[in-house]
Amino acid sequence: MPALWAAGISAVTSVVGGIVGSSSASNQNAEARQANEEAKKLAKEQARITNEYNKKAFEAEKKDYFAARQFQYDMAVRQWQYDTDIQDFRYLQDAKKYRGSINNYQQQLAFNSVGARMAYESQQAQFNELMASAAFESEGALIESLQNEGRASLMQAGGSRTKAVQSTLAEQGRNAAILAASLASGQREFERGMREAALQRYGADMAAASNLMIRPDKLPDLPMPEMGPARTFVEPAKVLPGAVAPPSYVNPMLPLIGGISSAAGAFASVDKAFYG
Repeated sequence: MPALWAAGISAVTSVVGGIVGSSSASNQNAEARQANEEAKKLAKEQARITNEYNKKAFEAEKKDYFAARQFQYDMAVRQWQYDTDIQDFRYLQDAKKYRGSINNYQQQLAFNSVGARMAYESQQAQFNELMASAAFESEGALIESLQNEGRASLMQAGGSRTKAVQSTLAEQGRNAAILAASLASGQREFERGMREAALQRYGADMAAASNLMIRPDKLPDLPMPEMGPARTFVEPAKVLPGAVAPPSYVNPMLPLIGGISSAAGAFASVDKAFYG
């Protein structure tokens, strides 16, 4: 009987242990399942957070890029407008200076013309005075010669008178030759003075022309800035939840089967001891 009681106790213990082991295995499986679900939820949440961040970062990058691109274009347009205004201003200033040099040139030519005309008039006046003086001297010489000839005719006769007349005529001829030479010299001096006046005017005109500015030409328009092609943006790939290893389950029937097998073995040992 003690052996039977011992076998019974051992069998019950084995069965109870199997039941407890089976229950413990079920609890472990439940905990593993719950841990796996929590891991999956955590992976999904992490993927959601990452995707949301990537989307916001992508949109912010595009916004900043297009804002910077527009700003650079606007600044280029402003610089182009400023450079165009400066170019137009410089052209207007050069045009004013050119018009001023034209006015100065025309005034200088007018002054040179007046100066040349005064020089011509001065030379002409001197030559006219020479001609008048020569005419007066010629007339005076002629009168004097006639007077001398008349006196010679009255005071002398014959050959002496002839000689006196010839002498008077010779003197008249010398005076005429001297007067002609003086007029020729005066004519040459007059022409030389006129050429010098013309040459001086030409030199003054050339000097005025050398100070004349070159007519400015308007520069071609500056090319207006153009906005280049935009950058191509590629949306970030969607992040999927990370793979979670499946839970490791324990078969809850194995401890129970083991306990039952142990109990059966205990009863088999008792039966063998009683019945051989």
